[in-house]
Amino acid sequence: QLQLVESGVGLVQPGGSLRLSCAASGFSLDYYAIGWFRQAPGKEREGVSCISSSGGSTNYLDSVKGRFTISRDNAKNTVYLQMNSLKPEDTAVYYCAALNHEDCSGFVEYWGQGTQVTVSS
Repeated sequence: QLQLVESGVGLVQPGGSLRLSCAASGFSLDYYAIGWFRQAPGKEREGVSCISSSGGSTNYLDSVKGRFTISRDNAKNTVYLQMNSLKPEDTAVYYCAALNHEDCSGFVEYWGQGTQVTVSS
């Protein structure tokens, strides 16, 4: 069965940090760009960050630039999202997704199930 599994559910205080992981099973991530998306209550899902299959190219939503870092370890078939200086407005369900291309211009082919991140004091 092909699936992406996120981990790193967390309740964190403003200013804190959290690392999300996205592990693939049933297929290799080597040839997929991977994106992180989020959806807050009452809002549309938005793209947060993306990394190319080689890891050589990344991009970020303006509101997370300088705070979030995406990385990947193809040997572990896993992609990470390190989130620092978290703000209450970062509260959302976070999803990872495998795109149908080696760069971030592709469409989503596989979605993870999502993981809740809550930033609150």
